[in-house]
Amino acid sequence: MKIFLIGFMGCGKTTMGRKLANYLGYDFFDLDKLIEANVGITIPEYFQAHGEEAFRILENETLQQTNFPEKTIISTGGGAPCFYDNMAWMNQNGKSIYMCLSSQVLANRLENAKTERPLIKGKKGQVLVDFITQKLAEREGFYKQAQFSVSSNDLTVDRFAEQIGMEPKGGQAI
Repeated sequence: MKIFLIGFMGCGKTTMGRKLANYLGYDFFDLDKLIEANVGITIPEYFQAHGEEAFRILENETLQQTNFPEKTIISTGGGAPCFYDNMAWMNQNGKSIYMCLSSQVLANRLENAKTERPLIKGKKGQVLVDFITQKLAEREGFYKQAQFSVSSNDLTVDRFAEQIGMEPKGGQAI
């Protein structure tokens, strides 16, 4: 079964996705890294050169046209569920999981992140919290279409697997 991790940037989709894939014996793909490998430039460079609309088209095509193995965890970009029919497509083609966190926790994580994120470039402090709060309000309707929601605050891989009804590889605790 394919598992799609969705949620706002900084919620832990990639970090937890890798851990969960190892725990379950699944493959792991980060959709943004897959896009970067396909186009040969980073997401921020692509945004700057082509704009958000072109990126969202590319993101949609990469998500829906990549032949992912059946036992795969896919970490999507924060906006991926909100464009085209991506959310419905993920629900039809696997298990979707919304990893949710509060605006303040997300802002704290993103301010300390090493990776540049085009949508929050130059935003700090309360400006960042307000931006995240606004974006979450816009995206929650899509995120809440996921088949599962988990709080990714202090989440362990075994608790995550349990919450989504998955057992570790071999069927017993590791």
